[in-house]
Amino acid sequence: MSVLKGKKVLLGITGGIAAYKTAALVRLFVKAGANVKVVMTPAAKEFITPLTLSTLSKNEVFSSFTDEEDENEKWNNHVELGLWADFMLIAPATASTLSKMASGNSDNFLLATYLSAKCPVFFAPAMDLDMYKHPSTKNSFEKLQEFQNIMIPAGDGELASGLHGEGRMAEPEEIIQFLEHHFTENLPLKGKKILITAGPTYEAIDPVRFIGNHSSGKMGYEIAENAAKLGAEVILISGPTHLIIDDKDINLIRVTSTREMYEAAHSHFENIDVFIAAAAVADYKPKVVADQKIKKKDDSLTLELTKTEDILASLGCKKANQKLVGFALETNNEVENARKKLKKKNLDFIVLNSLNDKGAGFKSETNKISIIYPDKKKDFDLKSKKEVAEDILTEIIELLNA
Repeated sequence: MSVLKGKKVLLGITGGIAAYKTAALVRLFVKAGANVKVVMTPAAKEFITPLTLSTLSKNEVFSSFTDEEDENEKWNNHVELGLWADFMLIAPATASTLSKMASGNSDNFLLATYLSAKCPVFFAPAMDLDMYKHPSTKNSFEKLQEFQNIMIPAGDGELASGLHGEGRMAEPEEIIQFLEHHFTENLPLKGKKILITAGPTYEAIDPVRFIGNHSSGKMGYEIAENAAKLGAEVILISGPTHLIIDDKDINLIRVTSTREMYEAAHSHFENIDVFIAAAAVADYKPKVVADQKIKKKDDSLTLELTKTEDILASLGCKKANQKLVGFALETNNEVENARKKLKKKNLDFIVLNSLNDKGAGFKSETNKISIIYPDKKKDFDLKSKKEVAEDILTEIIELLNA
């Protein structure tokens, strides 16, 4: 999954021959899962049509403060666009536009939007060799980077003039690679390895029946996907669930029983930075598992149960520099029971769910948690499980940076 997935991209296109490449650039953004809006200078429309870009981006294309074909003269809000974007990319960025950006000369809709943007701004220069090397152009490059704008360097190649040299706009694939590298390098969990368990475990009674619970695995899967978005290398050990992972960079290990989850967790524990035990592990399993399906003969059936392996406690004993996070789903004496588990299993913090809270627990799209440390407690409102995952990972980032 690309780090650009879900990003709101404002693409500014200026009047250079390299504007023809922006059709491919928009397609790559959309393929990566980004939401793209395009702003063009009037001159840019001589090289590529707004209709092409609107069709590819599935969004309206902007080029002026008013819609000339609208009798009511609807005003296009450049400030709103600038605030909407997660980042702005100006490609191609001509020498003329770069000079105006550097001096604050706002003589068209694109430049007004640029000056209103509060997000990171990238620019990909495109011009002929002599223009690229001209002192005034170099001055624009330097001034814009002093403003914290980020330059995507031009490459060497054949130019529109027929000359060969520096000034050719980076190819769409190179621009996407540059952006992905930039955002990945600045992610807060970059370089961290996180091991997560999720879902239920099933303990066989016979080849047909099992002991299990109602866990859907949604909480653990949301944590895994959000951790990956924040740059972490993620291993997700999942019990039986219908959920799938879209991110191919997440190492998904599917297991069924507690023993299988125990072995998988221990095999990866030594090399990870954080372990998050979000799985609802079965506490007991049948002492004897029947080889054949047990026939229904009597009015009752007695099973002798024995404890399963305590995955979290066993890892708490092995803990060196790793951070350990557990979950506690309680129905009474919630905080007291959670604190006991926190201490007993040598955790850094524990996430408390109470089934007494409406909207929390298994198979729900929402959750309401408290995060309990040895010396403090933080309470959170009812939120979607995605938002809860973000809160948990924010706490983990603070823990790692402490």
